[in-house]
Amino acid sequence: MKTWHYALIVFLGGCSYGILSTFVKLAYAAGFTVTEVIGGQYLFGAILIWIIFLFSKKQKMSPRQIGKLLLSGLPFGLTGVFYYQALQTLDASLAIIFLFQFVWIGTFIEWTLFRKKPTTNKIISIIILIIGSVLAAGIIVEKGINITWQGSVWGILSAITFTTSIFLTGSVEKNLPPIQRSTLIATGALITVSVIFPPMFLANIPVVVGVAPYGLLLGLFGVALPPLLFSIGMPHVGPSLGTILSASELPVAVTMAYVILAEHVGLSQWLGVILILGGIVFGNVKRTKTDLAYDN
Repeated sequence: MKTWHYALIVFLGGCSYGILSTFVKLAYAAGFTVTEVIGGQYLFGAILIWIIFLFSKKQKMSPRQIGKLLLSGLPFGLTGVFYYQALQTLDASLAIIFLFQFVWIGTFIEWTLFRKKPTTNKIISIIILIIGSVLAAGIIVEKGINITWQGSVWGILSAITFTTSIFLTGSVEKNLPPIQRSTLIATGALITVSVIFPPMFLANIPVVVGVAPYGLLLGLFGVALPPLLFSIGMPHVGPSLGTILSASELPVAVTMAYVILAEHVGLSQWLGVILILGGIVFGNVKRTKTDLAYDN
């Protein structure tokens, strides 16, 4: 597989996350609680990926490998928990700006831990992405934006855990088949969410049936697909470029809100979407072999 194929796979993983906010809003509008929505998302997502795993190629694993992959699901689960907590006290447009900070946190961690100084292209790309994210979220044209310190903390934590999950999918047990790795990561995420939000709603059959359509969609695009796509692509593109590619989340979120929820999207927001896409492209031009040498 060519290197740009791996970049496209990571890009699509970011797009998957962008679909979530629209269906979460639809689920809330239908009367479901945070516990029911996030519980359904991770439960149905884990079931979907386990079904795929049962019919896929498997490789024998040691208890240590299984434990490492289950623990790697911890930041995946925490990202959902922290982001939903941020949404309790922040406007959605502001909460996603906090989450979006993963685009520079990934580069900073790579520089700090791996002594890999970011290229000029990456720095410029990150600046473009941050400017684009502010415009795309619409916080400049909106008045009376409500910001709380609690929501800000939850939002930053969600960005940190999301960055951590990107690093782990590109490094932990990467010699195992991607579907095998992502299945255990998704299972670890489900365990994490179930501990924080006990799925008591499972005892209520009408609620389970009602939330199932939302849980299936959210589970597919929020739990099953991202770990799988990141497990395939991240080892080949690296975490720094990976976070830039994952910025595809916000343009998709804005477009979905416009098309499905009929939300107003102004000219400045569309400009932000264009800037984000341009930043992603700019961050991936003239890539050196060193940028792709994470599968050694």
